[in-house]
Amino acid sequence: MIDTARPTARPVPRPTGDDEPLEVAARRRRRAGRRRNAVTDLLGIVAWVSAAVAVMLWLVSPGSHTVVGIGGWLTDAGIVAGLVATDLVLVMLVLAARVPLIDRTFGQDNAIAVHRSLGKPVLYLLLAHGALLTLGYGASAGTGPIAETIALFSTPDMPLAYLGLGLFIAVVVSSLVAVRRRLPYEAWHVIHLLSYAAVLVALPHMLSVGSVLAQGTWQRVYWIALYVLALGLIALYRFALPLVVTFRHRIRVVGVEPIAPGVVSIHLAGRDLDRLGTEGGQYGVWRFWTARTWWHAHPVSFSAVPGRDRARITVRDLGAGSARLGRITPGAFVSLEGPYGLFTSRARTAPYLALVASGIGITPVRSLLEDTDLRPGEATVLLRGTDADQQYLWHETADLAAATGSRLYAMVGHRARSRESWMTEEDVRRGVTLRSVFPRLLESDLYVCGPRAWSDLVVREARLAGVPEHQIHQERFES
Repeated sequence: MIDTARPTARPVPRPTGDDEPLEVAARRRRRAGRRRNAVTDLLGIVAWVSAAVAVMLWLVSPGSHTVVGIGGWLTDAGIVAGLVATDLVLVMLVLAARVPLIDRTFGQDNAIAVHRSLGKPVLYLLLAHGALLTLGYGASAGTGPIAETIALFSTPDMPLAYLGLGLFIAVVVSSLVAVRRRLPYEAWHVIHLLSYAAVLVALPHMLSVGSVLAQGTWQRVYWIALYVLALGLIALYRFALPLVVTFRHRIRVVGVEPIAPGVVSIHLAGRDLDRLGTEGGQYGVWRFWTARTWWHAHPVSFSAVPGRDRARITVRDLGAGSARLGRITPGAFVSLEGPYGLFTSRARTAPYLALVASGIGITPVRSLLEDTDLRPGEATVLLRGTDADQQYLWHETADLAAATGSRLYAMVGHRARSRESWMTEEDVRRGVTLRSVFPRLLESDLYVCGPRAWSDLVVREARLAGVPEHQIHQERFES
């Protein structure tokens, strides 16, 4: 690993910060971090409490006290499984709605991670719901599972319930890593949208079958309110608000600049782009309205902090969809969802800053460095690339490091093969570690962005070195 030479280009001017001591700034950030963590914990508690409330409302209903025999126990277990599953499905929709409060306190990437983690448990609960009810009704009526399934299918709204279950199975199976890797993004995205349909087609079944959500009960009011909240947030933040942002700022492509093989910077123009409130390190979900790209939304980080009428993103060719972006002609209309993300200086809690980026992961790191008010020696930057073709925006980042008095290192070469490591073979042999690169690592907020497997190794070493979890900020880019 080598220390880069200082760039000869004129340093990028930066705003001058105040003279607040590092220790005072760190205490202020820790207090802010504790407040964010408290809100994050509260959101998690609310999610699980909502499921508990759903079960509790059923337990206090008259229908829950009529358990008779094994059939009754199986039926009641099936009802509880269905209530918890439906509640968690609505929680998943809220987590995917890109609600600003959730993004600011929890981070949209973390929210989506929780959203994905709930997929399998919800599927198992839904399958248990169907199986237990079929067995329970069959035991009570003295019929077998097949005959009971046929009988259930013939009742009103039950075909819609089976359809909803089938749609949700398709969504979960398509999201499995082994399956998703074999599907074009466009096909996966269309299948994933079926989750909305699954929720909608199951609603009549919930409102009409049995006495669980009988007319005039608190249970019915509670569930209708949950549906309105979840679907309302989706409609507001996934559809209505992006339309408002798009038409308010009138963003268009003004240039496409190749910066490396398979990598382009897309220069954008619009009205009052500084009023988007973008922070360095954030990303947006972009849709380019051309004949070849309109149906594909791209989550891409800002590679520079937007000005009043200009913005820039930098995109690597990672598939057919992103490859088409390099051939967009100037003048194309662009819609935007966002900005999103907690990979920003607002998440800092420690007095020092450690930035580690690999490949196209440089984009949020470069804009974060641009947007952070730093004192000389406060930040250290490590850039990683396999060869010269992967040194995207390195010169700009070096300029910013020089302007802020930050230390910048470069690590170039293929990853080590002698053992699992995020470093090159030479650096492994020399005994390089995160602690040797960042001597104040334990007093630093560590920001890591790059391919998932690589960034996970960096984070693992940071944890082993004793970096507290709240000081680690990871933005994963797919390789």
